[in-house]
Amino acid sequence: MESLIDPLVRLVRAAWTLGRYDAILPREYYDMLPWSARLVGRLMRLGARTIAGDPGTRLAAALEKLGPAWIKFGQLLATRPDIIGEAAAQGLSRLKDQLAPFPDAVAVAALDHAFGDQRENLFPELGPVIAAASVAQVHRTVLPDGRVVAVKLLRPGIEREIAAEGRAMILAARLVQALVPQARRLEPIAFVSTIRAALDKELDLRREAGAGDAFGEIVAADGYLKVPAVDWERTARRVLTTTWVEGTPLTRPGALDGADRPKLANAVTCGFLAAALDHGVFHADMHEGNLILGPEGALWAVDFGIMGRIGKAEQRYLAEILYAFLRRDYRRAAAVHIEAGYVPAHHDEGEFAHALRAVGEPIWGRPARDVSMGRVLTQLFDVTEQFGMHMRPELILLQKTMVQVEGVARTIDPDHDIWEASRPVVERFMSRELGPEGVARQMFEDATNLLASARKLPHLIARIEKLVDQAEQASD
Repeated sequence: MESLIDPLVRLVRAAWTLGRYDAILPREYYDMLPWSARLVGRLMRLGARTIAGDPGTRLAAALEKLGPAWIKFGQLLATRPDIIGEAAAQGLSRLKDQLAPFPDAVAVAALDHAFGDQRENLFPELGPVIAAASVAQVHRTVLPDGRVVAVKLLRPGIEREIAAEGRAMILAARLVQALVPQARRLEPIAFVSTIRAALDKELDLRREAGAGDAFGEIVAADGYLKVPAVDWERTARRVLTTTWVEGTPLTRPGALDGADRPKLANAVTCGFLAAALDHGVFHADMHEGNLILGPEGALWAVDFGIMGRIGKAEQRYLAEILYAFLRRDYRRAAAVHIEAGYVPAHHDEGEFAHALRAVGEPIWGRPARDVSMGRVLTQLFDVTEQFGMHMRPELILLQKTMVQVEGVARTIDPDHDIWEASRPVVERFMSRELGPEGVARQMFEDATNLLASARKLPHLIARIEKLVDQAEQASD
């Protein structure tokens, strides 16, 4: 019983705060709610000051009020518009992740704990805080050899706080699943567990270091983006050290004054798409705060706490869908869905192609600034759902990130044509994977797999014979 008290208290506090911000039973949804829910919503807002904005924006404000664990929860929640809706996800994407820094003495103590006797050699001095977020803060530090580094430190006690709030979130999910039958299909317990697992990953900065280091190797091949190098000697579970990026975050006013805006917008689009198509990895939090414009005009990506991954099948699916839309080949786009198994084969391919045409044709002949790839993908997934396609979480995250990337690119250059920018990356993939080279490679892989299977066949036969003998003995 005692183990339930703390999660229950935290849950009541969270519910009260969400209610005061009109974020738990929003007035905009009253027409869809029973009278009892409307009454509860009004009671929870009694005496509360009016909070402006849409439900997503009010939810973001409430989560900021609740603290670091809930802020991070909201940021991850924003990656699942399929669960919370597009409008709410947009509101949460504006979550402010800026808190007061913890004292330097506490930061130095954290370094002592991480590196022991080596701390004074590795970090004789710790520079000033330049950013303080919900989970960690970053110090600009000059090393004895003159190198400038960024030192990221987890907040003291953040693991305990997130664990405690996580238990409250799980309790809320169990209550929702038990009391709201309509919500069961969304599997709230599994969803919250997934969010908690993602939060746990962010609490081990070695994992972020590994993700950033790997992403740096990936983007170096094309040069669209740059990534700071990891200082592995000065990295631990609660400490991440990278080279310092001298530049201006795109969130800063005037950051793009005098910059080559079309080139930078192209770098954002192609950098994201090339990594996703060629390597199945993408930066899943590419907002302006995580993009820094260097003095030489290079665009640097930072913060690799949230990364997306897609398999070979999804890479090919994405490329073929974009390629088909670029060529207005809706029949092929329909076939890709069916071949991939995303749309059940019993659906008529021609009818499905007509539905996709209704999505694609309205974009042609319109100015680039009026054509949103993100909106097209949203409509595409809406149509495919009508034909029985069940969206996979990695595709939802991919779609959400493409919307974010497109928004950043259009902010940089309002005339950015994301379709034309993506064309060379998509065509390169199609040529490599479906051209003569790709066909030859696939034939070699198939032959290798077949040979491996043939080698295993005698062992498989022997195993089957043994099982048959055992079954016969048992029957005797």
